[in-house]
Amino acid sequence: MKYIEEIREGERISAILLCKHKQSAVTKNGRPYENLILQDKTGTLDAKIWEPDSQGIDSFETLDYISVVGDVTSFQGSLQLNVKRVRKAHSEEYDPKDYLPVSRKDIGLMYKELTDYIKTIENPYLKKLLSGFFLEDNEFAKRFQAHSAAKSVHHGFMGGLLEHTLSVTKLCEMFCGQYPILNRDLLLTAAMFHDIGKLEELSDFPANDYTDEGQLLGHIMIGTEWIGGHIRTISGFPRKLSNELKHCILAHHGELEFGSPKKPALVEAVALHFADNIDAKMETLIEAFANVPDGNTEWLGYNRLLESNIRQTSK
Repeated sequence: MKYIEEIREGERISAILLCKHKQSAVTKNGRPYENLILQDKTGTLDAKIWEPDSQGIDSFETLDYISVVGDVTSFQGSLQLNVKRVRKAHSEEYDPKDYLPVSRKDIGLMYKELTDYIKTIENPYLKKLLSGFFLEDNEFAKRFQAHSAAKSVHHGFMGGLLEHTLSVTKLCEMFCGQYPILNRDLLLTAAMFHDIGKLEELSDFPANDYTDEGQLLGHIMIGTEWIGGHIRTISGFPRKLSNELKHCILAHHGELEFGSPKKPALVEAVALHFADNIDAKMETLIEAFANVPDGNTEWLGYNRLLESNIRQTSK
């Protein structure tokens, strides 16, 4: 099969893809059309059905695997598919593994690299807390390695939560070498735990959508409560250390308007916030440029996370 990452402008393609999103809309002239986001394991593709009532456009829904025929065009520097024909695919025509986006990095190696940090933690309470999740809970480890870090903004693929967590932890390790004021044990523990609430905030693939808990509570509150519950099972865990760790997690989005119940009050919370922000923004740019043709330095339009019009650097 031909994957999305191999598609080029000007081609007519015939492929089976997962319909990640479907929404009816109306043009300025009042003509109905359909907005689609199509997906395979290499990425996503924006698509439009400009004549949804025409012959050859069969009925289908979000999360259906569909057989599409269409022309590949470019809009604001990104590829877009103009769908001419579409139908629901038969189960024997596809393998679901080909349609789940997955990290390009080795998930097993990333998890080993992440858990190796636990060996370097000197505080016995933090080490026991980390081990209880990442080393001793096989179900947690399995879910953590398979989960995404977001619905769509950044690291929205299998292994994305692990990849993001490892990147944030490595950035925090770098900060510790540069700024001796930081409590390394506290910061690295907070880095490894900061997004575990996303295991409950987002559903598993292929839906990868917000759960009821995610909508009502959000991953910051979920993760903090989860960690607090485990801390209560560790005899003698210092109350002040518990509060400092939970504060880092509660404050890691940095601002109240960005979802943090608290603004950073500890130096470790400040460092975690910046590490998280750096990795999220860099991955957002990587993903934004992934489907842009090589050498294209046209402006791509406004990016919500970056709050700026963006383009690739000239060679």
